[in-house]
Amino acid sequence: MATATTTWVIDPSHSEVQFKVKHLMVSTVTGSFGQYDGKIETTGDDFENASVSFSAEIDSISTGNEQRDGHLKSGDFFDAAGFPQLTFVSTSMKKTGNDTYELHGDLTMRGVTKPVTLKAEYGGQMVDFYGQTKAGFELAGVVKRKEFGLNWDAVTEAGGVVVSDDVRLVLNIQVTKQA
Repeated sequence: MATATTTWVIDPSHSEVQFKVKHLMVSTVTGSFGQYDGKIETTGDDFENASVSFSAEIDSISTGNEQRDGHLKSGDFFDAAGFPQLTFVSTSMKKTGNDTYELHGDLTMRGVTKPVTLKAEYGGQMVDFYGQTKAGFELAGVVKRKEFGLNWDAVTEAGGVVVSDDVRLVLNIQVTKQA
């Protein structure tokens, strides 16, 4: 007898999708996406071997600075007009400990698709006030922005790099089990 597939969808009001990048190699700028969605499909309630898909709207990017946000949306970086979304589709999700997983998948930004690995920490499950089953994950990983065509670069008078190539991804995701 086949085990039923369970679908979980992201609850955006209890989730956050952030990235962190070094500026001038001395401080970190944090940005986030305000519009995104995604789902996890599992066999039963176990997340090992789950299938994960996610997309974020580039135009929803926010770093708390309107001028910088405009630059990030421009052709120098994400090119929101030409490539309005970034997407992630998992290729595997393997349990690495009691509450930890390694999530492998293909990330597409600016029309370029590359494999990435994210560490996922499972926060557990809880039934909320409305009888909905929720589960939580914290995900983290690093991507090289230039591999995805986000090539803008500048150097200070002293020869310092303005924006690092490494971009840290930090996602806190709450998902709701679908009936």
